[in-house]
Amino acid sequence: MGFEVETIIKIAAFSGGGIAMGLGAIGAAVGQGYTAARANLAVSRNPKISGDIFKSMLVGQAIAESASIFALVITILLLFVIPPSPGLLDAAAYLGAGLCMGFGAIGSGIGAGNPGGEACFGLSRQPEAGSQLTTNMLIGSAVCQTPAIFAMVVALMLIFIKFGGAALTPTWAALIGAGLSTGLAAIGSGYGGGLAAGASCEGIARTPQSVTSVTTLMLIGQAVAQTPSIFGLLISFILMFKTFPESSLLMTPMALLGAGLCMGLGGIGPGIGNGMAAEGAVRWVARNVEHSSDLMRIMLVGQAVSQSTAIYAMVVSLVLIFVV
Repeated sequence: MGFEVETIIKIAAFSGGGIAMGLGAIGAAVGQGYTAARANLAVSRNPKISGDIFKSMLVGQAIAESASIFALVITILLLFVIPPSPGLLDAAAYLGAGLCMGFGAIGSGIGAGNPGGEACFGLSRQPEAGSQLTTNMLIGSAVCQTPAIFAMVVALMLIFIKFGGAALTPTWAALIGAGLSTGLAAIGSGYGGGLAAGASCEGIARTPQSVTSVTTLMLIGQAVAQTPSIFGLLISFILMFKTFPESSLLMTPMALLGAGLCMGLGGIGPGIGNGMAAEGAVRWVARNVEHSSDLMRIMLVGQAVSQSTAIYAMVVSLVLIFVV
């Protein structure tokens, strides 16, 4: 049974919207649940400040919710705000936008729950450090949302940029690959950044005087953990804006789709690994502030080695785009 162009476009847009919101709800819910679990543990440890812990929990959960709100925005656009005169390439772009935002919200939602939960538990140990914990939680959680913002930007570009002048094949694969590259790579960076942010709240609760060293190390560790998602963003831009000649060969679109999958999947592990390295350094600098330079050096070297696999994925993706 054949389909009209308008029907194909609606199928892609509605499917993309469902994927964006369905996947986008996963991370935020898990992150919020973790924050609430740690808040309950904190109240059981220090019931006298249950009101302050409750407020901190709500703030942490609100930030973790941001990723799912991004997904909701993209979903609404795909369902109700399709630009006029779309073509078959736009159908591929809409599906890519949904995949990008759906996957891209998972890591940020889960990651943002870590600092929220640790801030609640830290408050039960050090009530007088409440303002420091809240500030650190807000900064760390905000950085965790960066990969989800990358995903939202790519999704918006896929929805609103007109690709009608490009060849249908292999450009349709390039657009879907663009969504997968940023969306999948964002998972590791979002979650990895949350590991570092959670450890920073734990460290401040243990030694409030170490707040400057802990926050500095957290931000450096989070910055490195974001790089796999930046690699994914780079591959997405190339796939969206490079002009591909028309081809009837199946291997050409599969190479472009493979490039997006390669960078997207290849960015998950390095993002988490970088976050683990940062988590260890940030947690222990609170106990050994005088050795912060040593901890930072080891963290950066460890992250550089972990990062190498994301670079391999990026190189292979570039080969698939420009050579194969």
